[in-house]
Amino acid sequence: MVNITINHQAISVPDGTTIMEAAKLIGIEIPKLCFLKDINEIGACRVCVVELVGKRRLITACNNEVKEGMEILTNSPKVRESRKNTVQLLLSEHDFKCATCVRSKNCTLQDIANNLGLVDLPFQQKVVKKPWSPEFPLQRDSSKCVKCMRCVQICEKVQGLNIWDVANTGSRTDVDVSLNRKIEDADCALCGQCITHCPVGALSERDDTSKAFKAFADPDKVTVVQIAPAVRAAWGESLGLSREEATVEKIITALRMMGADYVFDTVFTADLTIMEEGNEFLKRLTEGDLDKYPMFTSCCPGWIRFIKSQYPEMVPQLSTAKSPQQMFGATTKTYFADKLGIDPEKIFCISIMPCTAKKGERTMELYYKEFAGNDVDLVLTTRELDRMIKRDYINPKTLTDGTFDDPLKVGTGAGVIFGATGGVMEAALRSAYYLVTGKNPKADAFANVRGMEGWKEATFDINGIEVKVAVVSGLGNTRKLMNAIKRGEVKYHFVEVMACPGGCVGGGGQPIHEGQELANVRGANLYFLDQNAQLRFSHENPSVLKAYEEYFGEPLSHKSHSILHTDHFAWDMPLAPKRR
Repeated sequence: MVNITINHQAISVPDGTTIMEAAKLIGIEIPKLCFLKDINEIGACRVCVVELVGKRRLITACNNEVKEGMEILTNSPKVRESRKNTVQLLLSEHDFKCATCVRSKNCTLQDIANNLGLVDLPFQQKVVKKPWSPEFPLQRDSSKCVKCMRCVQICEKVQGLNIWDVANTGSRTDVDVSLNRKIEDADCALCGQCITHCPVGALSERDDTSKAFKAFADPDKVTVVQIAPAVRAAWGESLGLSREEATVEKIITALRMMGADYVFDTVFTADLTIMEEGNEFLKRLTEGDLDKYPMFTSCCPGWIRFIKSQYPEMVPQLSTAKSPQQMFGATTKTYFADKLGIDPEKIFCISIMPCTAKKGERTMELYYKEFAGNDVDLVLTTRELDRMIKRDYINPKTLTDGTFDDPLKVGTGAGVIFGATGGVMEAALRSAYYLVTGKNPKADAFANVRGMEGWKEATFDINGIEVKVAVVSGLGNTRKLMNAIKRGEVKYHFVEVMACPGGCVGGGGQPIHEGQELANVRGANLYFLDQNAQLRFSHENPSVLKAYEEYFGEPLSHKSHSILHTDHFAWDMPLAPKRR
C-alpha cells in the first residue's frame, strides 16, 4: 500500500494506482477529456492536471501512478488556471455552436466548460472544417474534433481496423482517415465504436430523422416500422426511464403518435432467420461443407464488411441468409404487401436499429418477380429514435403500452437474445436440436455461449452429432479468431460474429454514456426477457409458421431462398490496404 494525501486528505492505496483512481476512491472527481481506461491513457488533453507539492510543473492524473508520501492538490489556483486556459484554447479551435450540435447536453467538453464557469473566450477562434460526404452513414465534423485520439485508439486497439490516424504535425496536427484516404474508399466496417467513444460531436451517424417524418406525413406511402431486439434494452436510458418503464410496447405508441401506419418487431424475422440459417447449417454440416472451415453467421453488417475487406477468401463460408433487418424489409414488400393487396412500391420500410452499419446495409436490393427495390428504405439508430421522441415533445413517462400489428406480430425469447453476443448462436442451437431430434432441448441448454468474453467456444452433442461452435464479438477479437482458423489452430462447425463488443446491445447506434460500457447490463435485460417469454424457441413462433404455410413454403425452398437469402458477391467492399 502507498500512503499519500489528496487535497489534505490522507489515503492508502495499492501500489500501481493512478492519481485519478486514487482521488476517485475518496470522492474527488478529476475532469478528463481524452482518457479511456486501458485504451487511451496518453494525457494528451491536459485537462486532468494536478499539482504535486514541491514540483514546479503540473502533472497528468490519468497516467501518473502514486508514490509514497505524495502530496497532491487537484484544486489549487495553479490547477484551476491551467485547466481554464487549456479548455479555452480547445474552444478556440472548436465549433461550439452547442444549440445545433447532436451531442448537446451529452458532451464532455461542454460539461467541463460549464463546470469551469467559462463565459467568454479570450482567444481568437480559428475553426477548420474539412469536406465530408453527406451521404456516408458515418459523419465527421472536423471543426468539432478536439484531437483527443480516442477514435484512433478504439479503432486500432479494440476493432483492429486502423481507419483513423494522426495527420500533419505541430499546430496543424489533425485526426483524419488513415493513409490519406477518403472514408468511402476505406475498409471501414461502420461499427460506430468511434462515435460512441468520441467525447464531443465530431463523429456521429448520418441523421435521417427528417426523412422519417416526411415519410410518416406522405399519404401515398404505407409506413412500416420495425424495432430491433437491442433497441428495447437501451432506448429509455437517455429519456430518464428505468428498465421496467422502458418497454418496447411504449415505442410502438410513440411511433403511432408520430404517424407510423404499422409497427412490427424485428424479433419476428430473427426467428425467421433461425429457420433459414439453422436449416442451412444442418444441410452444410451433413453434406461435409464444414469439414475444413465453419459456417459464419450473416446477421451483422459490420462483420460482413469486415470479412469482405479483410478475409475475402472466406466469404463463401458466410450463411446466405439475410440479416433480420433485410429479411423483414423483404417480407413486408412481398408477403405483407400480398396480404394487404397493395403495390410493394407503396410500402416505405423504416428500421430502428442499435447499429450504424445497418444504414449501409439497407442499400442492398431485393429482386423478386416484378418487384425491384430496396428491402429497407430508411434506418434510424436508437439515438435518432430518442431525438424524434424529444422533437415531437412526447413525454416518455406518459406513454402507454401499444401492441404490434398482425400478421408479423409474434416473437420468441430466442429472437430477443439476438441483440446480445452469443444470442444468435444459442437461438440457432435450440432450433437445430429440435430439427435433428424432433423434440425441444431445455431452453437454457446452450447457455455456455453467453457472456461478455471476446471469444467463447463450446462443444455440444446433438443426437450423437458433435458440434463445435465459437462466439466472438469485437473486430479485434474477430481478427484473432479468423487467423487462428486459417492457421488450423482451432476448428469449429459454426461461428457467430458480432462487430461490436458485447453484440448489438453495445452497438454504435446506442445511447452514449461517458466512461460507461453498458453492453453487459443491456444484454442481461434481453436474457431476462427471454427467461420470461411465453415462447423460447424460434421454430414454435406461430407467425413464422403461418408465413411459411401461406407464402414461403418451407425453409430453403426456392421461394424463401429468392426472398430471404442474399448474394454476398453482389457488391464490393474497399479492400484492406495490405490486400490492394
